[in-house]
Amino acid sequence: MQRSPALITARAVTRRFESAAGDFATVLGGIDLDVSEGDYLALTGPSGSGKTTLLSCLSGLDQPSSGSVRIGDDDLSALDDKALAHIRRTTLGFVFQRTDLLDELAVIDNILLPAVRRRGRVSADTLANTEQLMDRLGIGHLGARAPHELSGGQRQRVGICRALVNRPPILIADEPTGALHREATDDVLDVFDELNASGMTIIVVTHDDVVAQRARSRRHLVDGRMLDAVPV
Repeated sequence: MQRSPALITARAVTRRFESAAGDFATVLGGIDLDVSEGDYLALTGPSGSGKTTLLSCLSGLDQPSSGSVRIGDDDLSALDDKALAHIRRTTLGFVFQRTDLLDELAVIDNILLPAVRRRGRVSADTLANTEQLMDRLGIGHLGARAPHELSGGQRQRVGICRALVNRPPILIADEPTGALHREATDDVLDVFDELNASGMTIIVVTHDDVVAQRARSRRHLVDGRMLDAVPV
């Protein structure tokens, strides 16, 4: 079957960090990657292999030391902060390992905040879809709670709902099930499967082989270098 044109393209991406002593550590050593529209890609590898750094470069949260990343027709290195923020707001949804929530807002308002920032309001459809997703992930009863009242796993599921509230074309997820028990993990992965089947492109970093096996393809990183595709 012919693949769709690449939605995200990385070419010869490196990332180096300078220490206080002036030494340089190379975290990414020349990564080439194509992610097509509708892909569901798992990035795996040991801790410190560069997975999260690569995810940050692919999404414009960080800039490569050399090489290029494109999302569609946009070369991320050529964009200013305002243009990058626009792409992240309109094209990408993010699930982070640590879910930062505004404690002065209730859970439901934290989830809906990206919709308010993008459109200035929350439509009835968005609210209904959000409440349905919260129910599916087992947090439907927590909408009026404050974030400090939640467990780590509940906060992570709130973060997933927030990432999906605008139905972004691309979902970027860094260890999205790391704080979840197996049943909750399965619920999240079922949602990811359905979103991918509807056309959403998903890139997930994970240490969990169960999560990686649900993806359509896998790339494995070791010491900042990418190995050949791993069939899943």
